[in-house]
Amino acid sequence: MSNKVSVPLRSTVTLDAVDGDLFVGRHSIINGTGTPARLVVSGTVYCEGDNIIECNLSAENLEAESTLIIHGDLEIENKIDVENGRLEVYGKMTARRVDVDEASFVNKELVCEEIDVGGSLKVDGTVEAEDVDVGGSLKTKGEVKANKVDVGGSLLIESKADIKTLDVGGAAQVEGGKISEIDVGGSFESNDQLEFETIDVGGTVRLSKKNKGRKIDVGGILRVDGDLSFEGVDVGGRVEIRGSGEGGEIDVGGKLEVGESLKLSGTLDVGGKVEIGGELSAENIEIGGDLHARKVTAKDRVEIGNSISTVEGTTACFVEIGNRGEVRGPIKADQVNIGKEARVQDVFGKRIYLGKGVFAENIYGEKVTIESHCRINGEVQYTSELRVGDNVSLARSPQRVDKIPH
Repeated sequence: MSNKVSVPLRSTVTLDAVDGDLFVGRHSIINGTGTPARLVVSGTVYCEGDNIIECNLSAENLEAESTLIIHGDLEIENKIDVENGRLEVYGKMTARRVDVDEASFVNKELVCEEIDVGGSLKVDGTVEAEDVDVGGSLKTKGEVKANKVDVGGSLLIESKADIKTLDVGGAAQVEGGKISEIDVGGSFESNDQLEFETIDVGGTVRLSKKNKGRKIDVGGILRVDGDLSFEGVDVGGRVEIRGSGEGGEIDVGGKLEVGESLKLSGTLDVGGKVEIGGELSAENIEIGGDLHARKVTAKDRVEIGNSISTVEGTTACFVEIGNRGEVRGPIKADQVNIGKEARVQDVFGKRIYLGKGVFAENIYGEKVTIESHCRINGEVQYTSELRVGDNVSLARSPQRVDKIPH
């Protein structure tokens, strides 16, 4: 037959074991027995508030109406429920469910199925849980392994993370790891190699070392201090990749910078300027501003609003340069359209069109159209057809040839 043990208000008692429930009055202190000191309760521990347990504690359930401090390990078979207060555990904490109104601190490991903290949760050890729900801030020094982590404020994980779904309202920082779904309202930062499925961040993202994932959607800035492998990147502001990038598609509203090479199987669409330290290759390239790269290659189209600057040239099926644009380096394509008053160097193509007032060095094509007021400083060679408008300045007479150079 189970017993009920009660500890009076403002008392200090020593207990070995309780076969039943334990009621602890407000401001009371409980000591255990043995080395290390321990108290085993077969039923539920009820604490009226502002209590201190000076030993390891194990029980079926734990309920407290205010702040509770445990100087030892806390092992609860079912549920921990703390109302209107804090829970501090200076040891390891295990339970099936944990519900704390204000804040919780765990000095060592935290193992549970579900934990819900209204304020802040700080864990100096590792965290292993199914669901973690924190209204304020979550800070852990050890590794975190969880199915779902939902934090209303800020998140700081100072070790690796293994999380399926991460949802943070403010700022989140991790030391790399594997996080399948990342949804952060403010900023997200990973200081080590990260593997992910999706990243959706309203503000800024900073990744380090080698990173691999599927989709990235950022409202502001994406910075990668290393390499990035992906399927799709959509950023409203700016993208900076100090290493190399490889993936499917990139859509950037502002500026794109890549320190080394960028290789895409799909489309690169950038509203502003693009700077690539190495080679750029993609299915389609659409740039609203300037493009700088060692070499540019597209399987289909290259469309540039302003200028292209390359060392080894631009190659595609179709190349279009906007009005008053400027190209440094050769262009090689089946079809080349140069907007009016643009400046280009050598152009190689099957069909070449130069708008009014274009300045060019050399033109080599099968069918070539040169509109009025253009100026060609070098030679014009064609194999099939040449159309020349009024007031065109040619440094040399055009030559019809059997084959154009490559």
